[in-house]
Amino acid sequence: MDPQGNASTALGIMHSSGQPSVYDVLEGRLSIAEVMQPCPDFSSLQVVPASIDLSGAELEVADMPDRTFLLKRALDAHLADHDLDYVIIDCPPSLGLLVINAMCAVTEMLIPIQAEYYALEGLGQLINTIGLVQEHYNPALIVSTMLVTMFDRRTLLSREVFDEVKKHYPTIVLDTTIPRTVKISEAPSFNQTVIRYDAHGVGAISYGEAALEIAQRSPMVLDAIDKRKGER
Repeated sequence: MDPQGNASTALGIMHSSGQPSVYDVLEGRLSIAEVMQPCPDFSSLQVVPASIDLSGAELEVADMPDRTFLLKRALDAHLADHDLDYVIIDCPPSLGLLVINAMCAVTEMLIPIQAEYYALEGLGQLINTIGLVQEHYNPALIVSTMLVTMFDRRTLLSREVFDEVKKHYPTIVLDTTIPRTVKISEAPSFNQTVIRYDAHGVGAISYGEAALEIAQRSPMVLDAIDKRKGER
């Protein structure tokens, strides 16, 4: 759901303007199955690319009565015929209609937080928006995970940001942090994830540790989702 298509780039997926993408899904021209592409590096991963065409979608669908549920409707139709373990939706760093569509289509959110002061301000705005979505559109939505990224343990600022987030959200902030490394920054320029580009580097290892920590927390997260669904 990010018009920049950074996730598509990192996964080696073609997403130039005019190619079938999630933009066509939101507009109702194509189904998810028709735009989905296999990831060349991970055989079990299917990707619905985003392109720069998506940048105009918010204006084009703004007058539709069900504009907040366009993605959910398409995703529900796809899941009715396809058995998937996980659906992960990458969102832009904004709070527009694209992100609202993503929030309405899922049951849990993972929020990456850069270890910088401005990220704390943005987090507060995001939490307020999530509360509105829970109240008006998707009561089952929960924030299950927060992951601190671009972390430099040598700097006081990084440690203070982590401590501040951990203090306010102790049960959902992962103990694992993602360090600021050159390899993580370089990987997208080779159309690769850092896990493929530098599998034994500290960045890839940190992402692996974060994934393991998320998996270990899954029973608790599923219980929280079921509880919110029961309150509807």
